[in-house]
Amino acid sequence: MTCNSGMSREFPIGLTPPDWLVRNLRPQKAPPVNWAAVARAAIAMALPLAIGLAAGEPAYGALASMGALSGVIGDTADAYRMRILNIAIPQLFGAVGVTLGSLVHGHGWVAVVTVTAVALVSGMISTIGAVASVSGLLLLLNSAVGAGLPMPGDWWLAPLLMTGGGLLVLALALLAWPLRSGVPERAAVAGTYRTVADLLAACGTPDYDEARQAVTQSLNQSYDLVLARRARHHGRSPELTRLLAQLNAITPVVEAAPAAHLTGKELAPEIPEAVRHLAQAVETGYTGPIGLRLPAPATETTRAVDHALRHAADVVTAPDIDPRGIDDRLGRPGSLRSRAARAARDVALSAASWRYGLRLALCIGVAQALVSIIPVPRSYWVALTITFVLKPDFGSVFSRALLRALGTVAGLVIAAAVLAELERGWWDVPVMLALAPLIPALTPRGYGYQTAAITPVILLLSDVLNHQGTGLLMPRLVDSLMGCGIALVAGYLLWPESWHTRVGDRLADAVSDTAHYVEAAFGPEPVDPPARARMRRRLYRDLSVIRTEFQRALTEPPPTGRRAAAWWPLVVAVERIVDATTAARVRTRHGAPAPSAAEVTQVLLQLRELAEGVREAETLYAVRTDLTGPAGSVLEPLRQEVAAARAIASPR
Repeated sequence: MTCNSGMSREFPIGLTPPDWLVRNLRPQKAPPVNWAAVARAAIAMALPLAIGLAAGEPAYGALASMGALSGVIGDTADAYRMRILNIAIPQLFGAVGVTLGSLVHGHGWVAVVTVTAVALVSGMISTIGAVASVSGLLLLLNSAVGAGLPMPGDWWLAPLLMTGGGLLVLALALLAWPLRSGVPERAAVAGTYRTVADLLAACGTPDYDEARQAVTQSLNQSYDLVLARRARHHGRSPELTRLLAQLNAITPVVEAAPAAHLTGKELAPEIPEAVRHLAQAVETGYTGPIGLRLPAPATETTRAVDHALRHAADVVTAPDIDPRGIDDRLGRPGSLRSRAARAARDVALSAASWRYGLRLALCIGVAQALVSIIPVPRSYWVALTITFVLKPDFGSVFSRALLRALGTVAGLVIAAAVLAELERGWWDVPVMLALAPLIPALTPRGYGYQTAAITPVILLLSDVLNHQGTGLLMPRLVDSLMGCGIALVAGYLLWPESWHTRVGDRLADAVSDTAHYVEAAFGPEPVDPPARARMRRRLYRDLSVIRTEFQRALTEPPPTGRRAAAWWPLVVAVERIVDATTAARVRTRHGAPAPSAAEVTQVLLQLRELAEGVREAETLYAVRTDLTGPAGSVLEPLRQEVAAARAIASPR
């Protein structure tokens, strides 16, 4: 990385912060503040405290507020039905966790073994998906709290209160459901149409790559929302059938975009404007005549764009959709039962899920054994820190440990002011009203910001239970640093796979899948269009995951971050290969001559050799770029992209 002259004057050589540190500390680009979530957090966490104080049982109110905190953290879904899954199911796991923990509280090594076993289960189920991940998180968090903190009342009271606090968040989140049912899904699909309009406007310009990434993310989000809700209806909902058909209808437009971009010319402004017009129809639910003012197509590329847009317009404005003709384009099972069964089977048989579970169990076991031997005040904070830092699906362990430490220090500064200046009692309610909204407001900025927002809230609730005031601050800092240290040593340094980049392996898989896509598009055995569409969607999803993995690796310290950075040119090259393949298929379908079998075979051979080279060697040796073929062939841009990718050396 080079620095400009201004940077050199500002930071003398040797004092310039390393790139990995800058990336860790830089706030993430966040969407506008979700004011509804902010209001829910304030009410759901302050109301139980107020009720507890009014009833003369502030400890019970604090437990309910702790449950509400977990609901606030899980309150991230847009669709109302997904909110039920994201909040209610994790609350049930959390109730099981706090029950197990409270039953073994004070039982020495029995508690150590129990919490360690819970950690193994938590780590394994985290690989299923987002809801399972949060469920596993609450299962382990609450079991650690129950094992380390004496709970007031009978054994069943703590899980009941904490679950009630979480369900209060859910109840507040569902208040508008009768009036806004289906609105989030329609808004997501309309948003996808608008990102596609931006993609078409960017064709032939340097902004195309960024626009394509936005389309991939928007399609992923929209399909996830619609399919998750449609699974509950088993495909019978006319509204969801329409939304899924509209998503499928925009796919040919997305496929035509690479062909338009490769021409190097911008599309007529009427084309993206027509897509925005369709987005408005999707959002409002309009059905009826719609006028598209499109220029007359002159080439196979413009014919592809024109044909795709007119098909999308027909689907968007059709009064009725036949559910029997709907294919979700992703090949996902439509039943929640079948998806759950497949997920359970994958977890039980997956080596990756066992490794994740063992890493988490090892760290929690070390922490529980350590605090059993060495008296540590509020020892459950050590396990809590490890749980948040080491959750395998949450990103870089090193990055999260660093941000956890920094966020804790920042949060302790706020907590110190609150605990030192205010007495426990009714003042806790307005303080919670002020602090709780910071959690949903700052969480999208990054993990360090979330930690800084959660820390004073947790300390305030802990003080309601223990009445230690500022005496909580130093133990909290020490325990957090201990947890970060255990996670870094036992959960990071001892597991080479956690600090070695996986970008190369995933790129190799993407190149291999691209070869299958080329064969499906131009091979001797025809593949039906829906199957090709599913292959293409999976390819772009995989490339999106690779970009995420690449960004994660850049936050690691040397040499991991430096090695990851060297993969970037090949990441871009593989994306361009997929685009060129899609463009070639679109042009062929709209009048361009099909490539010869020999040319297709040559491209497939080169792609497979590239995949093996990336997978097996740290550097690509003896790169061949003798991809020849007839000038003007539909595969000529693809041959050029494959040759360019093979000329890029992977990291040493």
